[in-house]
Amino acid sequence: MLPGDGVGPELMHAVKEVFKAANVPVIFDEHHLSEVQNTASEEKLDRVVDSMKESKVALIGKIHTPMEYKGDLASYDMRLRRKLDLFANVVHVKSLPGYQTRHNNLDLVIIREQTEGEYSSLEHESAKGVIECLKIITRAKSQRIAKFAFDYATKKGRAKVTAVHKANIMKLGDGLFLQCCKEVAELYPKIKFDTMIIDNCCMRPHVPPVPPQLVQNPYQFDVLVMPNLYGNIVDNLAAGLVGGAGVVPGESYSAEYAVFEMGARHPFAQAVGRNIANPTAMLLSASNMLRHLNLEFHSNLISDAVKKVIKGGKVRTRDLGGYSTTSDFVKSVIDNLHPHYGA
Repeated sequence: MLPGDGVGPELMHAVKEVFKAANVPVIFDEHHLSEVQNTASEEKLDRVVDSMKESKVALIGKIHTPMEYKGDLASYDMRLRRKLDLFANVVHVKSLPGYQTRHNNLDLVIIREQTEGEYSSLEHESAKGVIECLKIITRAKSQRIAKFAFDYATKKGRAKVTAVHKANIMKLGDGLFLQCCKEVAELYPKIKFDTMIIDNCCMRPHVPPVPPQLVQNPYQFDVLVMPNLYGNIVDNLAAGLVGGAGVVPGESYSAEYAVFEMGARHPFAQAVGRNIANPTAMLLSASNMLRHLNLEFHSNLISDAVKKVIKGGKVRTRDLGGYSTTSDFVKSVIDNLHPHYGA
């Protein structure tokens, strides 16, 4: 467990309380890694990596990255993902029954490559006042993420994969990404494949024949696959469609590790210590972690309890338009666990 920054520690406390009440057979090896609280060091990072090598699974909060440059361009969050080769980030954006938004019954998955692209941390000042920032796209990693997306769609019974890109402008970089997606798509004839330019994906163009996209007609999407930066933006946009950063779980995978986290990575610093953060996303991530560990019963127990609280509509945190505190929400989730015990 890495509680991270912002409301991370409060959300992890919520997870621990719910796990205890549900008798979940999991013991956390807790590590504190934070650049903003000066508790980050190479030594600590190595300890986290060693712990991961042992357990293969983690639950993490957002490790906040400060803006100022202190001699190392790659943030600890990025370095951890690179050391573990967590190349695929998966965010399942699903409407929560009982919470009304503009679009209901949404169910789409955003898969992004997160070890290269625009977040390669390769920047330099080539001349005074001129910064070059390199975006790295490789055939190997583009093929790998495309294959991951199609395998995911196959395993989960999904019908379509959409590759999101900007190959009309970045003809070589995004062109290579797009080419790799097309090549991989041919190996999966049962899954429909299409492509979409990123700006068209996020809104809609003014040209009438082109259909409206993610904001106005999100139902056309099933699985979306894209490079790093676009995925980061689309994750947050799509989370907004179903209730915001507080309700969408996420996960990151390498060939051997699985990390569970919030889908929209937001430290929500202004809420720290105010007992107002929504623990839904973190609890659903923790439930997904239990499913990954084959603890199906406990996974369903927790996700069902969280969904019941939201469907009931009586306990709503501020982000969902209510006045309940984090503690109220956690208490209500725990109360909803108990009916199963007598069963």
